[in-house]
Amino acid sequence: MFTLAQSRHLVATLRPRIDELVRLRADLAELRADLAGHGMSVHGGLAEVKALEARLHGIVDELHEHDIQVKGIAPVLLDFPGERGGRPVLWCWLEGDGDVRWYHRVECGFAGRRPV
Repeated sequence: MFTLAQSRHLVATLRPRIDELVRLRADLAELRADLAGHGMSVHGGLAEVKALEARLHGIVDELHEHDIQVKGIAPVLLDFPGERGGRPVLWCWLEGDGDVRWYHRVECGFAGRRPV
């Protein structure tokens, strides 16, 4: 269980890894598009695709090791189990947010997001 402050601290601490995930995601998308369209790319081939996928999955695994729920990578959506007013919630961070500014009840999902 995370407090809001702990969630915010963890996002700030892991921000370089999250930013790396975003870069890897973009590199992988571009490489796949090149290979699908032309069968070749200045960025490499299948070996580079596999290497980028492995690096991306490594970062996701690292986030999981911190008990962060990775709900998506395009865009990056992270949830941190916590409690608010005695009720289980997920503190929610979405790519582009400066810090954790949202939460939602566990049973409501993303559609139930509310500002902190």
